[in-house]
Amino acid sequence: MTGQGRSPGRPGVQVWDLPLRLFHWVLVLLVVLQVVTASIGGNALEYHALGGYAILSLVLFRIAWGFLGGTHARFADFVRGPATVLAQAKALMSSSAVVHRGHNPLGGWSVLAMLASLLVQGSTGLFANDDVMMEGPLVKHVSGRFSEIATAVHDINAIVLLTLISLHVLAVLFYLLGKKQNLIVPMLSGRKPADGNPNACGGGTGGAALLLAGAAAIVYLIVTF
Repeated sequence: MTGQGRSPGRPGVQVWDLPLRLFHWVLVLLVVLQVVTASIGGNALEYHALGGYAILSLVLFRIAWGFLGGTHARFADFVRGPATVLAQAKALMSSSAVVHRGHNPLGGWSVLAMLASLLVQGSTGLFANDDVMMEGPLVKHVSGRFSEIATAVHDINAIVLLTLISLHVLAVLFYLLGKKQNLIVPMLSGRKPADGNPNACGGGTGGAALLLAGAAAIVYLIVTF
């Protein structure tokens, strides 16, 4: 995404559409729920499974929204090649503060990495089995060996996912403290202090609701298969 310099006194422009913001914060709450219920274990694993289904539905929605959502929610808007990513990484070392309307090139790839990790986590959870309290709804359809592998990937990927989330939080703090750019408020308000894109558009809530309902229906059909 093209970076634009900060213009003092310029009012913020709409960047993040409402469906994307809701996705972000609901996902945050669900990930916290997953960590807590996994730590408690026992009967809490029932809520862990439900949280996993909800996260899988959200991820499927976000993938679809990456093609059908608002301008800055689309993958085409923020996924860039290695040269652009490298240039942006070098720019981070400079003292100049560059404001990107949406995700910057590095942030774009972190979004893809987290979505991929969340998709792996939700998918392997369907086949996971702890041999004590909980087994995924699709365990009965696969061999014991496949379930063991899925469980191992689920456990390992949990560490990968938490690492990606930690890096994301550190990046937000880096921009806040080092670059004086607050990335949290725009994800709440939807607005950023950057030059506007006259061709930018927001994603409709009606279409987002239909996509989310479709994603949830797909997960429900898979779970009850």
